[in-house]
Amino acid sequence: MPQTTEELVHLLDLEEIEIGLYRGAQPQTQLQRTYGGQVLAQSLMAAYGTVGDDRMCHSLHAYFLRGGKPDKPIIYDVESVRDGESFTSRRVVARQGGRPIFTMNANFHIEEGGLDHSDPMPRGVPDPEQCPSLMQLMQERLGVSARHFAEWDALDVRFAGDSGESAMITPGAHQAHMRVWVRTTSALPDDQRLHQAVLAYLSDITILSVSTVPHQNKVAFLSPAMNIASLDHAMWFHRPVRADEWVLYDQVSPSASNALGFSTGRLVQGNALVASCSQEGMIRVVG
Repeated sequence: MPQTTEELVHLLDLEEIEIGLYRGAQPQTQLQRTYGGQVLAQSLMAAYGTVGDDRMCHSLHAYFLRGGKPDKPIIYDVESVRDGESFTSRRVVARQGGRPIFTMNANFHIEEGGLDHSDPMPRGVPDPEQCPSLMQLMQERLGVSARHFAEWDALDVRFAGDSGESAMITPGAHQAHMRVWVRTTSALPDDQRLHQAVLAYLSDITILSVSTVPHQNKVAFLSPAMNIASLDHAMWFHRPVRADEWVLYDQVSPSASNALGFSTGRLVQGNALVASCSQEGMIRVVG
């Protein structure tokens, strides 16, 4: 995976094969399949390649169909579904070896004025500098298995608490609740499209794991006792964001059943909600 922010930016700079057709490179990785956030972010950048500069993505809805092979490039085929006066719709199909591995519908919108309100930053969240890195936490919990989180060295991820054994978040309305601070390790170019893509990239890192928080005494996320995979992912962009500055990722899992975990996340920067997302994934206990 990208070791630096510069490598992450390069990963999201797709090769245009022809109009509406792009090739995405693969980074070096020890993962057995392509990281879902990478495919999500590259698909968004592919869609942006066909959209006017006056429009920004406001929502995307995606399905992970097959695990991507990390040793082969991914082809992104963008269909122009609709170009309206204020809204634009695109459909992206990601393929490897001619087989679809991922689909995404994305909508784009011109900038408009109007009604405006936002949930504020949650109270009582420790500052990022007071929080351990996610890698440090996973090493304490999983030992050698935590090597998987070393794949995201382009990101600075700090653990800000959960409702599990540590009880840093008092279990209340949500049995499964986790927070992390996240940003890139160095500055990004001033391109809001890129910042959105990086936010999509990082949104897939921890959102499935929150669905296992109440079960930490039975099974550990990323342990050999679990078979995990993202299945679908939705995201809404509410306001401009700087992915190279601290974003609080406030995540809850309302339900886990039938080997599936469902989670939602709020991404807050400053004192405003900049994006929201939801995901369902497989959390199958094996052995």
